[in-house]
Amino acid sequence: MNAFFELVSNTAASAIWAMMVASLLPLAMAMTAKLLGGFSLADNAHPRNFLQGTTGAAARANAAQQNSYETLPIFLAAVLTAMLFFVPQFIINVLAWLYVLIRVGYCVAYVINLATFRSILWVLSMACSVMLFYLAIRVSV
Repeated sequence: MNAFFELVSNTAASAIWAMMVASLLPLAMAMTAKLLGGFSLADNAHPRNFLQGTTGAAARANAAQQNSYETLPIFLAAVLTAMLFFVPQFIINVLAWLYVLIRVGYCVAYVINLATFRSILWVLSMACSVMLFYLAIRVSV
């Protein structure tokens, strides 16, 4: 765990990078779903119809994409709120990158069909966002 803390910088740029990586994660999962589902150029006319027709790992990758889009606004708002209320930047950075790492694990667990582990990771990722909001509240009072 110390190695993780050593990798996280103490600047706002680190949290911004984490927000950018988290924002690109749904795109990576969409690409994974298309790759696993055998997407072709002909499918590009109606890519959502293609993704809705996938099964197995491709369908689970698509579901991971959708869930990533669902949790992203909460995470982005939490990071920005924490920054606005001057939560110590290092703490913001650690929680932001922890969220990203957990979400990557969540996506992998979803694709390989580890349902219980995936649910645990979902709760942990949401806990990162909740903690950022909580810290902003504590700093503001």
